[in-house]
Amino acid sequence: MTDKIVVLSTCASEDEAQRLARSLVEQRLAACVNVVPGVRSYYRWKGAIESAEEYLLLMKSSRERIADLLVALEKEHSYEVAEALALPVVAGAANYLDWLQANLERESS
Repeated sequence: MTDKIVVLSTCASEDEAQRLARSLVEQRLAACVNVVPGVRSYYRWKGAIESAEEYLLLMKSSRERIADLLVALEKEHSYEVAEALALPVVAGAANYLDWLQANLERESS
């Protein structure tokens, strides 16, 4: 098991997904964010079954950065209740995990 995670979230628009992805990478809260278009979501909202076309964000981060990532996501997201699910990364290519860690580290002043 590594300390790395993949965080899932969805957005209503491509513009919002791109804005969130860029912001999270700029803040080093995620080393990489994939934006996957064309996701169809079905969910219960305020007593009714809803369906929406959404954009899925796959955010690569670490357990150390998750609290700050969740705060930023909640602050910057347009949804009243933004999806945020962190899944553990059991294993990965050593060179990719090293790259991921290097891109999550805060830059020294």
